[in-house]
Amino acid sequence: MAPNLHIVIVGCGRLGGLLANQLSEAGNAVVIVDRSSARFDKLSINFTGFKVVGDAVELHVLQEANVDQADCLFATTSHDNTNLMVAQVARTLFNVPRVVARVFDPRREAIYRQFGIQTISPTKLSADAFIKVLT
Repeated sequence: MAPNLHIVIVGCGRLGGLLANQLSEAGNAVVIVDRSSARFDKLSINFTGFKVVGDAVELHVLQEANVDQADCLFATTSHDNTNLMVAQVARTLFNVPRVVARVFDPRREAIYRQFGIQTISPTKLSADAFIKVLT
């Protein structure tokens, strides 16, 4: 991954916070969005990005996060519907070139693909890892 990318991360839970810290440390311009400012406590003291408090399903919040300038958006909330909506808006309205959404229900991955959204399913990855132990 090349540094100096503008990356927007929606959701500052364990995954979003970890991504924000690592991507910021690697020299990228990171904006993290969450509905609760208390969730930003997952960010390290070395985090150099920006924090936006608000619901990312609202256009003005995505505009405040400068999604229109993003090279990539990661939708990492724990809600599949939120991730799909935010990812779809980033892809279609803001023309973000790389959009990746976390999806817990593997059956929903086909819906995301129809919109040109790349997915990562923790559920599927975990199942694959458990099965790999057997082989």
